[in-house]
Amino acid sequence: MIRVLVVDDHPVVRSGLTGLLSVTDDISVVGEAADGSEAVALVESTRPDVVLMDLRMPRMDGVTATGAILSSYPSTRVLVLTTYDTDTDILHAVEAGAAGYLLKDTPHAELLNGIRAAARGETVLAPPVAARLMSRLRTPAAPAAAQPSPRELEVLAAVARGLSNAEIGRELFIGEATVKTHLQRLFAKLDVDDRTRAVTVALERGLLPSPGR
Repeated sequence: MIRVLVVDDHPVVRSGLTGLLSVTDDISVVGEAADGSEAVALVESTRPDVVLMDLRMPRMDGVTATGAILSSYPSTRVLVLTTYDTDTDILHAVEAGAAGYLLKDTPHAELLNGIRAAARGETVLAPPVAARLMSRLRTPAAPAAAQPSPRELEVLAAVARGLSNAEIGRELFIGEATVKTHLQRLFAKLDVDDRTRAVTVALERGLLPSPGR
């Protein structure tokens, strides 16, 4: 018998899920929770095999509850059942350790089979969710942000000391136009649009020594 805890903040949804699961021969509902906090407490007292977890709930959301449950009871399987299929929701649930991710429009037979599969230790993904994950895996990672060159940092250090473009050019033995080019590249790399912000961001990132050091 697969012991299931149903977690959803909508009473009608909880009641419907409990009614559906209760008529099966191999699944038993051991508790219902209206939010993540209740779910964490009920897992401790009921020790379910599978937690059927909603995502967006008051007090504690499903992702936070999933992480809390699995940190204490790693053998428990958390199967997300939600209406949301955004990349962010899916990734956060998977990163928290969810064993599967199903949508609330999943046919009853598929939901029951998903619970059984999760209890066996299998990963369960609704087709749209699987497609989103595969698409994300196939998308090349964005390149790392370009770092300022040593010369650009020399220019920025001079800016931090209050020098004008002409003064920076004379100090570094480069033309004023070259100074402007270095600054334009710095602005792009630091995602800023003025000299003051460039210095501030560079200090925050540790690219320039703090004043007085």
